[in-house]
Amino acid sequence: MQSEAIRNTETDVLVVGGGTAGFGAAVAAGRLGLSVCLIEASSKVGGVMAFCPGMPWGAAYPADAIIGGLMAELTDRLAAMTPPAAEKRPCTLANFGPEIHYDPEVATLTMFEMLEEAGVDVRLNTTAIEPEMVGDRIARVTCYDRHGPHVVTPRIVIDCSGDGDISAKAGVPYTLGDGKGNMMGVTLSFHMIGADCDRVFADPDPYFKAHAARGIAEGRLHPDLAQLYLMRGFHPDTVFCNSVVLRGVDGTDPQAISRATQEGRRRCHQLARFLVDSVPGFEAARLSSLGPTVGVRETRKLDGLYKVTGQDLARATKFADGIVACDNPVDDVMRADGDMTHDAIVAPGAYYTIPFRALVPARISNLMFAGRILSADLVAFASVRGMPQCMAMGQAAGTAAALASRAGRAVQEVDTDALVRSLQDQGVNGLGGQPLVPPHQTDALASTA
Repeated sequence: MQSEAIRNTETDVLVVGGGTAGFGAAVAAGRLGLSVCLIEASSKVGGVMAFCPGMPWGAAYPADAIIGGLMAELTDRLAAMTPPAAEKRPCTLANFGPEIHYDPEVATLTMFEMLEEAGVDVRLNTTAIEPEMVGDRIARVTCYDRHGPHVVTPRIVIDCSGDGDISAKAGVPYTLGDGKGNMMGVTLSFHMIGADCDRVFADPDPYFKAHAARGIAEGRLHPDLAQLYLMRGFHPDTVFCNSVVLRGVDGTDPQAISRATQEGRRRCHQLARFLVDSVPGFEAARLSSLGPTVGVRETRKLDGLYKVTGQDLARATKFADGIVACDNPVDDVMRADGDMTHDAIVAPGAYYTIPFRALVPARISNLMFAGRILSADLVAFASVRGMPQCMAMGQAAGTAAALASRAGRAVQEVDTDALVRSLQDQGVNGLGGQPLVPPHQTDALASTA
């Protein structure tokens, strides 16, 4: 039986969702002296890291400079280990900059340790069910775990759930997918262990299209596998396979996700058998680390005080309230009948920033959101959704929670100049008119680029 204290929790900040955005929000708020309760529906923090173990942290180096903040700190902790658990590598795919490869299990442990150090009350296998509104505030949130319902009474809520359920139930307007219900494809990833990577990646085509075409023609691969997204895993004999994409899945529908996960498993095993039989370097390899469920890229986009547009990004806009730098291409993935796109949105060496206003609703005075549910149009969304940017959005929301709490103000009234200064003090790079430069803390990674 749970104690009354746990069944009825009061906290300064409730963070809903333990992905990279929720991690960033919880650590930032906790370090700034707030009591923080972080709830996560699964058994791990990390979000995409948990669903797609080994997915690189892409977009961490806009204009080849680390975004800084918690992303840089986490990377530095991993890189300083013996042996190192992270390194910077160039991306072989078109228009993507350098990315961070890492040991996902060590990274998850380190993230848990950083949450502990910040004094965060982490509750896994716990789902936020319903907000209770009093005027324009979220007064309480009903949550559910194996013992049943319990209530969290927060001063501020930061929705980092990926789907924005609590925000939507609280009345924040949103767009689902492209506005017609079409969402980016979902992906089930896996590793091939025991591969001869030098032979695998001797193929000059980063997408292995000739092999894929043969597999499709022979009826051994699904037609959507016309390009194989294979990359060197963090460990020497591993290949990370991010190829199996399923179209037409509503990421807000649990039954659709279950069906997609089972179909994804079939396609992953088919691809693994094809690689062993038909692609040089995989002869002695075997499938491992199949994701527990499909990774969802897109569901709701919430309406904020400002909606970031593709035009904003193409202009390399540096917003006055910008909270993270980015130069990621328009990484659209098989929405409806569409193909994969990796179209550059800024010129080489240029970057844009994401404004804090895209994380704040117009009406609810104690709610912010961060991660892939930010306010953005389709083009902007396809660029800004990388894990490093999500972590930095969370860090900004957690910092803003501290500023709002100290000033006794609504989140819409946060002093954004003070927010940017605080993020700069936390090592976030390229904000407030300052240049985006490689800080000395990441010198250890530079030799691996």
